[in-house]
Amino acid sequence: MLKEVFNKPLKWSAMKNLIFKEIDDLIIGSLGIVAFISFFVGGVVSIQTALNLTNPLIPRNLIGFATRQSVILEFAPTFISIIMAGKVGSFITSSIGTMRVTEQIDALEVMGVNSLNYLVFPKIIALLLYPFVIGISMFLGILGGWMAGVYGGFTSSDEFIQGLQMDFIPFHIAYAFIKTMIFAILLATIPSYHGYFMKGGALEVGKASTVSFVWTSVSIILANYILTQLLLSK
Repeated sequence: MLKEVFNKPLKWSAMKNLIFKEIDDLIIGSLGIVAFISFFVGGVVSIQTALNLTNPLIPRNLIGFATRQSVILEFAPTFISIIMAGKVGSFITSSIGTMRVTEQIDALEVMGVNSLNYLVFPKIIALLLYPFVIGISMFLGILGGWMAGVYGGFTSSDEFIQGLQMDFIPFHIAYAFIKTMIFAILLATIPSYHGYFMKGGALEVGKASTVSFVWTSVSIILANYILTQLLLSK
């Protein structure tokens, strides 16, 4: 399928408009839910860490440290990607599946248009901006943790920021964005496959969306395990 996606590309003048539409639908349209979830989950991580530091000898800057590690290493790249598999993945599968059911894909083929290039390529290009979404998620997750920790009375602002800076490993940021790029490709291709090759009528569109969400989520979790083993294990 991927080989066919890059064959007989559409003219740039037409492709450009398709790409901008997909960026608006898949990236810009997802910022609201990502921002909301990131901010409050970051706050929850901060509060739970603070409530478990019952020993007075344990420094309070560990709240900032734990929030940073949780958000950057796992929450932002992996948890948000699974949420996006439900939002973006289902949207991709249902939109392409509906075109299959209504024979619009067949009409594109009759006109000599490479339907895979027309439908899937713009989604892959749009989701190359997915690390931008994850970067916002990281920032808002840590901001939510800071606000919950400081305004909840669990730590001071200085202690939280000390925790953010403590034992910082720059490669962790690179690791998070490497994972994000792999997840972006999975988010673009697996739902597109299930939508493009589905068979049946309108009822099967819903089933295909569910199946694509399950397989995309499983693929993200497996890829997360493999990449963590390859990139972080010594």
